[in-house]
Amino acid sequence: MAVKQSSAEKRHKQSEVRRLRNKAAKSSARTSVKKYLEAVHAKDQALASEKLAALVKELDTNAGKGILSKNAVSRKKSRMMKLFNATFAAAK
Repeated sequence: MAVKQSSAEKRHKQSEVRRLRNKAAKSSARTSVKKYLEAVHAKDQALASEKLAALVKELDTNAGKGILSKNAVSRKKSRMMKLFNATFAAAK
């Protein structure tokens, strides 16, 4: 026989699942940023370009799901692209 659950308990369980999912998505985005920065500091343009594309996709996905705000994502993307252009513009 199933035990009756209050709506508050159910809501708490749902919010906990969502919190953990959002936390994992944010952590993954931060890891992508670190990998991108490592590639840029190593002056590896091909790898940095690949990591930047993956990072932008991940940030956009998180913004679309409401995990990160659209303005924060826009700001992060802008800074990462600015770093890429500043680092590799001299290489051309």
